[in-house]
Amino acid sequence: MRDVLLQCSGVAAIIVALIHGVLGETRVFPRVTTRPERLLTLVRLVWQAGTVAWIGAGVLLFAAPWMGSELARHWIVVTLSCVFAFGALANAFATRGRHFGWMALSAVIALAVAGY
Repeated sequence: MRDVLLQCSGVAAIIVALIHGVLGETRVFPRVTTRPERLLTLVRLVWQAGTVAWIGAGVLLFAAPWMGSELARHWIVVTLSCVFAFGALANAFATRGRHFGWMALSAVIALAVAGY
């Protein structure tokens, strides 16, 4: 059961990352104006780097049960829980709790810890 919870955490992380990327491109960046214009490209790439990193984290969470190492499982869960916790806290603080992102990231953490 704990393997399934950890894998659900990985799937949830990938879904949250994809939503993050899509909302950035469809809701955030159409309203952003910068000078010089090439800075918008840089900001977009940095935003999407976070999306790719969260997808990679989700893959690690999903694959952790098959690694055959309790030590690897431990450090994957601990490290990625800290990473997602920072994202959740930053999101909750920046939006004063009005954005669902902090709840989605908290769900990923809860599933990962439950599968630990």
